[in-house]
Amino acid sequence: MNDASRGAPPRGGYWGPPDQGRAPAAPAGPARDEHAAQQTRPMPIVPDLPAGGDQDDHDRGAARLSGPLFRDEMPQEPMPSEQPEPAEPQGRSQHRQQHRQQHRQPKQAGPQRQKKQAGRDLRAAIGVGVGLGAVIVASLFIQKAVFVGVIALAVVVGLWELTTRLHECKGIKAPLVPLAVGGAAMVVAGYVRGAEGAWVAMALTALAVLVWRMAQPPEGYLKDVTAGVFAAFYVPFLATFVALMLAADDGPERVLTFLVLTIVSDTGAYAVGWRFGKHKLAPRISPGKTREGLFGAVAFAMAAGALCMQFLVDGGTWWQGLLLGLAVAVSATLGDLGESMIKRDLGIKDMGTLLPGHGGIMDRLDSLLPTAPVVWLLLVAFVGAG
Repeated sequence: MNDASRGAPPRGGYWGPPDQGRAPAAPAGPARDEHAAQQTRPMPIVPDLPAGGDQDDHDRGAARLSGPLFRDEMPQEPMPSEQPEPAEPQGRSQHRQQHRQQHRQPKQAGPQRQKKQAGRDLRAAIGVGVGLGAVIVASLFIQKAVFVGVIALAVVVGLWELTTRLHECKGIKAPLVPLAVGGAAMVVAGYVRGAEGAWVAMALTALAVLVWRMAQPPEGYLKDVTAGVFAAFYVPFLATFVALMLAADDGPERVLTFLVLTIVSDTGAYAVGWRFGKHKLAPRISPGKTREGLFGAVAFAMAAGALCMQFLVDGGTWWQGLLLGLAVAVSATLGDLGESMIKRDLGIKDMGTLLPGHGGIMDRLDSLLPTAPVVWLLLVAFVGAG
C-alpha cells in the first residue's frame, strides 16, 4: 500500500464498512476535530525486517510503535472509539501463526563437531570374537581333523550367504548344492592330497555347477554359472590354503600365525584409523578406511609377525616375520576392499546377520580368504612345506 493512503479515510475491507453513497459533511470547529478522531485511524507502520534478525524482537517493536503487527491480534486495552475488527479467514490466520512459530525457534550456534563413534556394537563384537577364537583354537590343537571340519562348515555357510545375497539383490541364481558339496570336498582334498587335490576338486566343482544349472531354463544361464564359478574360487578354493598349512608337521602353529597376523592387522587398522585417521584410503569403495589405518595395520602386523615367526614357527626368524607381517597387512586390506566392492555392487552393508556385531560369516572371512594363499606361499618359501 502506498504512503498516500495512510491519512485517507477507510474504504472497507478489514478497516470498516464501505462507504454507502456520499459521506455527510463533518461539523466545523472543535466538534469537527472530535469527529475526525473517532472516524479516522492511521495505518500501522510495519518496519522492514533486516536479514538474519530475531522475529520476536521486531514483532514487539512494531507493536509498541503502531499497534498490533498482525490484524488478527487485538490490543489489550482498546480505545473506546475503536470498532472491533472482523476476524481474518482461518487459513490466513493459521499461516501467520505458523510463520511466527518457525521464527521463534532458537537458532543453532552452528555445526557441532560430533564425537567419533564405532559403527558396530563393540560389546557384541568382542564377545562373539572371543567365543569364535576359543572354538577355533580348541579345535586347532585338539585334533587336526576337527579343524578341517570347522573350515568346511565356514565355507558352506559363507557360500550360502553369498549366493543368497546374489539372488536377492541381483536375481543371480548360483546353484548352492554343487557349490556346498564341492566346496567341502575341496577343503578335504587340499588337506589330504595337497595342492593337486585342491585344483582337481576345484575343476570338478566348476563342472558340477555347469551341469546342475542345465536343469533350469536357459534364460540367465551364463550369469548364473559365472557367478557359481566365481563363488567356488572365492570361498572354498582360497580357504583350501588354510588346510594346506594345517597339513604340515607344525600345522597348528602355522595356522595360528596366519590367524593372529590377520586379526592383529585388522585391529591395528581399526584402532589407528579411528583415532588418527584423516586421509581416506579408498573413499569410493570404503569411506571408513584411511591411510593412517593402513600404516597402523602394517606396524601391528609386522610386530606380531616377528614374534610369531621367532617363537611359533619351526625354523623361522624375526626378519622373516617382518616381511610376512607386511604382506599380510597388504593382502588383508585388499581383501577387505574387495568384499566392500561386492557389497557396494549389491547395495548392502553386511553379507549376513549370523554374528552379532560382525554381520555374517563372509564379513569375517573377507580379509582371511585372500591372505591364506599369501601366508602359505611365504611360509613354504621361508621354512619349507613341512
